[in-house]
Amino acid sequence: MTALVPQFHVLIPCAGMGTRAGGSLPKQYQAVAGQALVLHTLTAFAAVAAAQPALRQVLVVVAPADTFLSSTPAWSVLPQGGASRAETVARGLAELRARGAQDDDWVLVHDAARCLITPAQIEALMVACSDDPVGGLLALPLPDTLKQAGPAGEPARVQATLERADKWLAQTPQMFRLGQLTQALEQAVRSGVAVTDEASAIEAQGLAPRLVQGSAQNFKVTYPEDFALAEAVLQARKTQA
Repeated sequence: MTALVPQFHVLIPCAGMGTRAGGSLPKQYQAVAGQALVLHTLTAFAAVAAAQPALRQVLVVVAPADTFLSSTPAWSVLPQGGASRAETVARGLAELRARGAQDDDWVLVHDAARCLITPAQIEALMVACSDDPVGGLLALPLPDTLKQAGPAGEPARVQATLERADKWLAQTPQMFRLGQLTQALEQAVRSGVAVTDEASAIEAQGLAPRLVQGSAQNFKVTYPEDFALAEAVLQARKTQA
């Protein structure tokens, strides 16, 4: 692995319910390939932290009453999740600062439900963006024809076909400086800007995050059928190891 000089921290917001996934538990705690979905996510980051001393800590922010996940030597659990992703991430950033992280340190924010992320993909983002003035995110060039729907109604109908050459599907991790990301999220809240991911908060400041090509396998488990696909990929990786 490439040695890195800057300091890195990982922040995993894990306080959502994931109602579209169904099931009796929040989706991040439903079983996939023999263990809770989020444990696959955490295992990937723990592997990078073990190999890269520059990655100082992995912090998981869960809901205040969450009893599903406990701290280990490889990651810490903070039961201070908020009502929104932006609020959960902001609380995690404050905790990282309280633990000694500096404003110029890099923070990788990753969706708990992207359980197919690999150590190689994480390190690729770290290497690609460690000298970038803004930071960046894993993303995937749009592979399919993109349609725009007309006015809301049933059934939905195509209003236009959009150019896809410059369109990318945003993934995570998304990696930005702690101080800059904190400021961007605070400004977004004050301005009423809808923050769907960390990159959108950075973009609202007039900055252009770098796009680092990810993998189609790094999808976010969202719907019931996604669990079977994630399990199939994980089982296939076991046989290839």
